[in-house]
Amino acid sequence: MIRKVDDIARLDCFREFRAGKPEAIFAQGKSVDDLIKIVKAYLECVDSVLITRLNREQIEALRLNFKEIHVNETGRIAIVGKKAKEISEGKVKEIGKIAIFTAGTSDIPVAEEAYTTARFLGLKVFKFYDVGIACIYRLIEPLKKVKEEDVDVIIAIAGMEGALPSILAGLTDVPIVAVPTSVGYGVNLNGVTTLFSMLLSCPSGVAVVNIDNGFGASVFAYLIVKRKA
Repeated sequence: MIRKVDDIARLDCFREFRAGKPEAIFAQGKSVDDLIKIVKAYLECVDSVLITRLNREQIEALRLNFKEIHVNETGRIAIVGKKAKEISEGKVKEIGKIAIFTAGTSDIPVAEEAYTTARFLGLKVFKFYDVGIACIYRLIEPLKKVKEEDVDVIIAIAGMEGALPSILAGLTDVPIVAVPTSVGYGVNLNGVTTLFSMLLSCPSGVAVVNIDNGFGASVFAYLIVKRKA
């Protein structure tokens, strides 16, 4: 079912039933008024909605208009509706486990977008931040935890030369979802160089999503976990 919102949006209310994953609202570029209209209309179809790439003004407007809301300001992402309350109260029904690794602290905003998306989708998440290859020993304890917890998927987030996913793929049998970020100097080219580097990964078992796309990485991980569950 498509729900039309004035002349600004056509919501795909049955996406989760048809494609196995819910629709999300991409807030970037939307006015506050349009965003609020879209969220309200979507909540007439479903009990919860995920909103990505929010700015400060949009976050404040959401807080004013909705009682059940969970905001991750670092990740610029929010959940409105029933699942917001479940996450805040720690009552999420979990279907599987993933781990999120970042090479550096500067990659955390992308990781937090991935984290909140994963929680929205019912995934338990282990976070290991600032474990990049400049000091490879930092990976020892996180990889032990991944093995102990029998993690289903690893999301590896990195800027610069983007080597972290390849290193992880050579050290574990867990599928890797690689996320290039726009973090880096000069020839990083806002993440393009990192993207190409990840696509050239020598170890197999690495899938790559678009630059800074933490949301897409978690949806891909969710689809893997969902088929296994």
